[in-house]
This record gives sequence, C-alpha cells and structure tokens, in this order.
Amino acid sequence: MRKLWVVGGLVAGAGLSFIALLVVGTFIVAGSLSGGGGGGAGGGGRVGLAKGAVPASYQSLVQKWGTLCPAINPALLAAQLYQESGWNPKAQSPAAAQGIAQFIPGTWATHGVDGDGDGDKDVWDPEDAIPSAASYDCKLADYVKDAAGSATENMLAAYNAGAYAVIKYSGVPPYSETQNYVKTITDLSKSFAKPVGRVAPSQQAAAAITYAQKKLGTLYLWGGNGTAAQGGRFDCSGLTKAAYETVGVTLPRVANDQYNAGEHPKRDELLPGDLVFFSDNLTDSRTIRHVGIYVGGGYMIDAPRTGAKIRFDPIDTPDYFGATRVTAAGAEALPGDRSKSDDGQGSSELAQGE
Repeated sequence: MRKLWVVGGLVAGAGLSFIALLVVGTFIVAGSLSGGGGGGAGGGGRVGLAKGAVPASYQSLVQKWGTLCPAINPALLAAQLYQESGWNPKAQSPAAAQGIAQFIPGTWATHGVDGDGDGDKDVWDPEDAIPSAASYDCKLADYVKDAAGSATENMLAAYNAGAYAVIKYSGVPPYSETQNYVKTITDLSKSFAKPVGRVAPSQQAAAAITYAQKKLGTLYLWGGNGTAAQGGRFDCSGLTKAAYETVGVTLPRVANDQYNAGEHPKRDELLPGDLVFFSDNLTDSRTIRHVGIYVGGGYMIDAPRTGAKIRFDPIDTPDYFGATRVTAAGAEALPGDRSKSDDGQGSSELAQGE
C-alpha cells in the first residue's frame, strides 16, 4: 500500500508525463490483493444507508420503516425496492405489479397501509408503498418466526415462496428460485448499507486495470461497447463493463446501476480497481452520469466524452459522487439492465478539457 501512495504522490506532483509510474505502483498493490467481503444482511435498526445509494426523496422513509421489526433493516428494504422497481414509483410489470414496491392488486388490498396518514392507501405513492413493503415483510417474518435458521432469510423466502413453504420445511425451502432470491437480496443489501470498518479489497482489480490501460488513446464513442463494428470504441460505462468482464464479473450496462455492484469505500480508502462515480446531484445514485476505474494517486482511467480519448483523469472534482468496490456476488445480485444507453442519463461527458 505505501509504495502505491508514494508513486501516486510523485505522479500528482510531477504531472501526467510520469503516469506510467502510477500504473507500476497500481500493479504492485492490486496484484497482491486478497478477496473477501464483509457484513451480512441481518435485521436490526442500526444499519445505516450508504451515501446516495437511496434517492434523497426516499432515504428517510427507507431508514425509518427499515427498522420496523428485527427481521429487516434499511439496507435490506432498499435492496428489495431497488430489485423490484429501480426506485420507479410508476413501475408496472406485465403481471400487474404496481408502484415502487411492486404490489399486485390482491396483495395490496390486504397488506397496503396508509403510511403518510392522509386517509388514503395509494399503491403509487411511495409514502404509502414503502411503509407497506416493510409492514408486509414484518408480517411474513411473524408468520414464520418458529422456523429454524435466520429470521431474515426465512422472511425473504416467505416473500418469494409463501409462508406455508417456509413452515413446511422449517426454513428456506429447497426451491432454487427461492434460494436464489434469498441470496440475491442479502448480497444486494450490502451495496446499500453504510460499511462498518474498512471494505475488503478486490481480487479482480489488477486484471480490470490491465484491460483499461490497453485501451488508453482509444477515441470515445457514446454507447460504445468496444465491438468490432464500433471500431473497438467505448463510452465510460461500456469501458468499465468490458474491463470487469475479463475477470468473469458481469456489470450492468449503465453507470448508475454499476454503483450497486458492491460496497462503497470512503475516498481515503480507495484502492486500484475501485469504480469511481460522478454526478451533479450528490444525494442520489440514480443521477450518476460518469464512471471510471481508479488506478491510485488520485487518478482514474476513463472514457471522458465525445471528441476525447480514453485517458487518465483526476477524480477529485466537485462532482465526485463516491466509489464501489466491485464483487462478483454484488454484480450478480443486480437486476437486468434498465437501460441500453450509457449511464442512465444519456450522457457521460465530463466538463474537463483535453
């Protein structure tokens, strides 16, 4: 670690002409990282939410109602809502599931609550739907409270397979769909939880950086995935997605979903290989518009904007949002792509000069 920061300091002081030294330091560190991941998804009201992971308009609701019973916590509730709707209060599925929490009409009629106390239970109103999701979780947890094993996992299993199945098998039933659902939500909840202590490093970092480094000097292409038809060109999230695919980790296509592919280290905890994100709204990850791969010393490799080439850029800008330490489990837990264009907002151009 010390060797990287010494090299990074030299780069910052001497300019980008010595950037190759930074990469050498990067490989010294990233190549020796050990794997691991911290934290479970168990219940409890002391779990904080990661910076900006929940849109500001819903954060207080998720934090409050995520403490309704011991089987849930705010990060778990956030993971369920994100998995169901991507924070879209107008979402509607082909199966007629409605709103930010994706209640079907029959379930809403029985379990919907008037969360904001205005005398109306509205499935399309997050101030009703989010409390209803938490309330329904807690009711399920109560139904299966005598089953063996984790109360949180049993609650999630009941949400997916029904309380009867959990009671029948005295725990998570042997259904692959249900077992995958339990794992998905518990893994995904880690990306919404405020980390406790330092975030474990990634084993994939060096290989992802190696791929990105080979693309230095490639001209940016909006929507670019690096295909032959596109001349091997990328936009920002296309580059990060391709870099991590070389190590068997499949990221979503857009930057604001890539933010949820792992836990979130603080700025002073960044390690090579972390994804770094940028937004004009620092309270809402859904507004993220740019991503790069951190290489150390305050720099990233990124595909900046139309007319620019893949290059090294500083990360310490006013629009720096935060970072994600990608894990295979975190990436696998993410729902399918919600957009086919770059970065969710249609543009990833940085307001920086060549």
